[in-house]
Amino acid sequence: MMIKIAGGLETAFAARGFTEPSVEELRDAAGVSLRTLYKYAPSRDDMVRLALEYRHQRYLSHVFGDPLDAGMQGVNDTLDRVADWMRTEASHGCLFHAAVVSAPNDSCLRGLLERHKAEVSQLAATKAGTDVSTSDLLVIIEGLTQAWPLSKEDALTSAKRLAHLAEAASAEPEPRQDRHQTNRSI
Repeated sequence: MMIKIAGGLETAFAARGFTEPSVEELRDAAGVSLRTLYKYAPSRDDMVRLALEYRHQRYLSHVFGDPLDAGMQGVNDTLDRVADWMRTEASHGCLFHAAVVSAPNDSCLRGLLERHKAEVSQLAATKAGTDVSTSDLLVIIEGLTQAWPLSKEDALTSAKRLAHLAEAASAEPEPRQDRHQTNRSI
């Protein structure tokens, strides 16, 4: 029942935003009675959180596959899967960012956003099997998702270019600093 409700709420919020749908519209989207909806999500805030938790799991599954599969997935493959998600599920941008924008003082929503982004970048780094930092991957994936509504496929091309540069930079040895620098007089 929880999955059914969460899926319906996610669909409603993705289509209409977080402030526009009435509770009756959310109930209809969830396909349950108002009493059942309130049993699983007693407030609108709980409905938003339930929808985002559900979306988080769907996104991770779409982009990274089975969580028990420890196989490698290159950065380009990850970016292709993110772009596929954007094409089919999020053509208007990231629903987590939209939720925080709709309630900027809600620390719980901000926490969900931060956790979502941290898990995505960590999984991308783990699956890639390269030394590209999670911070670099976060910026690349975020750039792709934020630029998608404006640039579509060009955003994917740019993200792949940036990932290639990050991989090349992470493969380079760190510049060596001489411990004994001499002061030369003129």
